[in-house]
Order: sequence, then structure tokens, then C-alpha cells
Amino acid sequence: MDGEPRKGVICYISRQLKDSEARYWATQTEFLFLVWAIEKLNYYLEGSVFEVYTECRALEALLKIETTNRHMLRWQITIQEYRGKMTIIYKEGKSHTNADGHWIMSKSAHLMTLK
Repeated sequence: MDGEPRKGVICYISRQLKDSEARYWATQTEFLFLVWAIEKLNYYLEGSVFEVYTECRALEALLKIETTNRHMLRWQITIQEYRGKMTIIYKEGKSHTNADGHWIMSKSAHLMTLK
């Protein structure tokens, strides 16, 4: 090893949107995926500092805004404990070369990588 941290995929997770979620606007769907991934990977993330790479520029702002949308408010509360440990980084969609191939090929893919 050259002293640099090694980057690699630990696991792939995915799920389909429920019928009601399919009507969410794109940024809201991205926020849903972030919260869902954090909940699923809580075992690995708890107590860790981590980065979230996403193609959604608005995601970082969504974590900070005051909202009356009940879904968004609930999601903000759900991931509140990770705020100081999580860094959101914009990464252009075509730059997500380590994402699941089936996910990338989906026309409605929302690309997000947790590191």
C-alpha cells in the first residue's frame, strides 16, 4: 500500500419506488434514496465520518432548508444524527463509474455513492 486509503465497493443496495413514491419530484426522490441508504447501512455508518457522492446538486440544500413538506421534514429528522459526519459531494452522473451497472442503465436512475 502507498499510504492512500483504498476506495472500493463494499456492497450494492437497491430498491424499487412504491407507487406513491413514483410521483415524487426528482430531488425529493434523491432525498428518499439518501435516507433509505443511510437506514440500510446504519450498521456501517454509525460513528463514522463518510461522504455521499450524488448527481443531485440540490440535495445538500435540502438537508438545511426549513420545510413544511411532511416527508422531507421526517427525513431531515431521521438523518439528523449524521449531519456532522456526512459530507454531500456533487458528482456528475456519467462520472459514477463504480455504480451498479443495472442501476446506471435504468432511464430513471438516481446515482448516489456512499463512501
